[in-house]
Amino acid sequence: MSRPRITVINPNSNQVVTDGLAAALRPLMFADGPEIVCETLKGGPYGIESQKDADSVTLPLRRFVEGDNASSAFVIACYSDPGLHVCREATTRPVLGIAECGVLTALTRADTFGVLAIAQRSIRRHIRYLRQMGLMDRLAAERPLDMTVAETASGEGTLAKMIAVGRALKDE
Repeated sequence: MSRPRITVINPNSNQVVTDGLAAALRPLMFADGPEIVCETLKGGPYGIESQKDADSVTLPLRRFVEGDNASSAFVIACYSDPGLHVCREATTRPVLGIAECGVLTALTRADTFGVLAIAQRSIRRHIRYLRQMGLMDRLAAERPLDMTVAETASGEGTLAKMIAVGRALKDE
């Protein structure tokens, strides 16, 4: 019997982001565990930085999920969780979004949570999503890194910026 497969889908077309996901997930790959495969949505925008970008990948993501008969579960690896619900409609297998999972996991550790956004213009979209999830009263704050997807993917100064903005958010 083959190992179960978890497919992690980067909904943007930036292969550097997908490579970073694969590197970050490598410690979770072990011989008796599920196979973890990271894929790039080839037709997606270079980064998900606006509502237009998020909306543009929903149906291609659904087609990806519908066409994949080998995976046991899917992870949409974008904080906006684009296409999450339409992908869940397309399969009986689990479809997880990193925003939903991240926020709900954070709430197992504390009464409130904070969010680091890549850019200021993403915050309105994130707030709308958190409101739909019924979690606004648990959101402490959201702060932007003021970077592009390409800048964060390059890795140059990304972690330092995340730590600085995260500390400022925590100290507020």
